[in-house]
Amino acid sequence: MFGQSKAFSGFSVDDMDKARQFYGDTLGLQVEESGDGPMRMLTIKLGSGANVFVYPKDDHTPASFTILNFPVDDIEVAVDELAKRGVTLTRYPGFEHDAKGVVKGPGGPTAIAWFTDLAGNVLSVIQE
Repeated sequence: MFGQSKAFSGFSVDDMDKARQFYGDTLGLQVEESGDGPMRMLTIKLGSGANVFVYPKDDHTPASFTILNFPVDDIEVAVDELAKRGVTLTRYPGFEHDAKGVVKGPGGPTAIAWFTDLAGNVLSVIQE
């Protein structure tokens, strides 16, 4: 039924201005804005061609799971650049993190590092 649908994902934030700044300026993604007031929306354009819809929610609760994964060729370079841009990596109990906060294989991606947006939603960089 939906095999040909141009489906997209979405998530909420508590501050649209901060979200626009974080995704556009900090992460360097193309962000388009539309609407105003409670109908204000952001569309994040991903390198894959997919779009992600961001919307305001007064009673926003951060996602406790990873909402966006960014595959990278070199995770060391990616986490260094995130740190330069003021992003702190998240360390989860039960995982062995290196000094930078990267978790390295076996049993999954070669390496992964998690961080949050300014609304507390979980994101990651992954090197496979």
